[in-house]
Amino acid sequence: MAEVTTGTLTVGDAKIPYRVAGTGPGLALVHGTGPGSLIFDHLVDEFADRSTVILPEYSGSAAAEDDGAPLTLEVLAGQVAAVLEETADGPVDLLGFSLGSLVAATVAATRPELVRRLILVNGWSGPDDVYIHNMMTTWRDIADNTPAFTRYATFTAFSPGFLNSLGRDTVEGMIGLMQPTPGTLRHIDLNLRADIRGLLPRIEAPTLVIGSTQDGTIPVQNARDLHAALPGSSYVEIDAGHAVIAERAEEFVGHVRDFVHAG
Repeated sequence: MAEVTTGTLTVGDAKIPYRVAGTGPGLALVHGTGPGSLIFDHLVDEFADRSTVILPEYSGSAAAEDDGAPLTLEVLAGQVAAVLEETADGPVDLLGFSLGSLVAATVAATRPELVRRLILVNGWSGPDDVYIHNMMTTWRDIADNTPAFTRYATFTAFSPGFLNSLGRDTVEGMIGLMQPTPGTLRHIDLNLRADIRGLLPRIEAPTLVIGSTQDGTIPVQNARDLHAALPGSSYVEIDAGHAVIAERAEEFVGHVRDFVHAG
């Protein structure tokens, strides 16, 4: 991996770590539900040759510290915005994955001066999708059974074909990344409540929406709806499960680089 520098900011009552690697215009990668920005580690070198890659944490991730209160998009967006102000010389290209896409959209809507371009990956806009409600409720309700929680997270994150291509032993080794920590459960609770529909008309930055056709966590229609709600946005679908950043990393990186470095 490219050389990485680290820092920590106090934002309100929270201590928010961040990492920075590479050189060039800022590209901030905002993680989703679970352990935090480590989900992007395998992509840092793919972007760091032409971008200063910024990896903020936010409350609920394993590295962040706060008072444990229920989360809001406004709080998380404020934490990410504080990291961007600390690390970037100007507006950044802001990429959000899953819950991170709602956080990134909130930053873009409320702090437009911080965002040059916006990439929303496997996101959604509000709490009305019955599938998402049932998926997240089930996930939360099995938190007392850690093996079931982690296995559920694995098979909803990846497409069946990808899991079968890895083989049973490899998949068994992957199970366990998404633990039912208090922070992850706070993220899931926010997933059930989050609503950015009122913010979408305020987004000014050129936007790329990416959906995954085999997404078992956030059905791809949600990405299509986000694209429709953002006039002028670009849209790409990738044949993958929810964790497209791992399942189809090369294709994903290509779309992001094409958008970020477009003339």
